[in-house]
Amino acid sequence: MSLKTTTHLNFRGQAKQALGFYQSVFGGNIALVTYRDAHAVQLEAEADQILWGQVASSEGFRIMAYDVPASLPHDQGVIPFFVSIRVTDQAELKGYWNGLCDGGVVVADLAPSGWSPLYGMVRDRFGVTWVLDIEVAYGG
Repeated sequence: MSLKTTTHLNFRGQAKQALGFYQSVFGGNIALVTYRDAHAVQLEAEADQILWGQVASSEGFRIMAYDVPASLPHDQGVIPFFVSIRVTDQAELKGYWNGLCDGGVVVADLAPSGWSPLYGMVRDRFGVTWVLDIEVAYGG
């Protein structure tokens, strides 16, 4: 048996733009299904918003997103989650960092930490907080 987890982000009308942005940072293929495509339109103004979307790369990056319809409550809260990116290559990490910082706000500078040779935290232009670090082997 194999198990994979995928972060699924909820937006209010920004899912398509967010997924396009993440594709520009991490690469991969984008798949989008609108409410219109799924014959699930509740409000015509939301028909072209995203019912389900995903970016997936052959390197293992995968994220999903959708637009919460106006008929449902949506409160992103204050940092309700982090999306963690761990890699073994510093150049790769710095590329993702630079991409996510475009239009974002640095929460913790990309620098050595007590648990990783390179760690940083950024809130991207869509309000999603990402933690990026170099993966290291831990005893145990």
